[in-house]
Amino acid sequence: MGEEIRLRAASPADAEQVLGIYAPYVRKTAITFEYDVPSLEEFRRRMENTLVKYPYLVAEKDGEILGYAYLGSFNRRAAYDWSAEVSIYLGEDKRKMGLGRRLYTALEGISQAQHILNLNACIAYPETEDEYLTRNSVQFHRHLGYRLVGEFHQCGYKFGRWYNMVWMEKLLGEHPSVPLPVIPFPDLGPEVLRALGVEGPRS
Repeated sequence: MGEEIRLRAASPADAEQVLGIYAPYVRKTAITFEYDVPSLEEFRRRMENTLVKYPYLVAEKDGEILGYAYLGSFNRRAAYDWSAEVSIYLGEDKRKMGLGRRLYTALEGISQAQHILNLNACIAYPETEDEYLTRNSVQFHRHLGYRLVGEFHQCGYKFGRWYNMVWMEKLLGEHPSVPLPVIPFPDLGPEVLRALGVEGPRS
């Protein structure tokens, strides 16, 4: 009998499997506006840069990564420090398993532990659904409590078509007059992750 699906922190050693999930989204969809699949070295570098400050989580079963989600900088200006951008990608055949909710729930808990107050999602959005892009991501985020706050029209061009982009946001708590400093993800400690149902990176 196989292991249960578990959530754990990613490490750069996971880059090959994680890139394997991301690559079909680049080649076959407008979910990402990236045109070319990044090299393994570039992708590993992206993961390393993220993990300096933000969580990067994978859902794993029997050693196979089924999906991943992470936070990134919303804006590099210091005043935006309490906001972060969320991203999620699941294996092509790993949808409708509840992985998205589990990964996002864990990210929200980690964000709160870091003192991050706002989560923002930048989502490609079609005026008319097609074979490259549907509105499922907006529906997913709305179901998890995100609200639509802005739309940019015909700002992304891929596969010979123009696509819109929307921003959605979720506020995680009250915004005090003086917020606590944001704690980098590596400084949270394993006990915080365990309390949120997240294991440390695979050794």
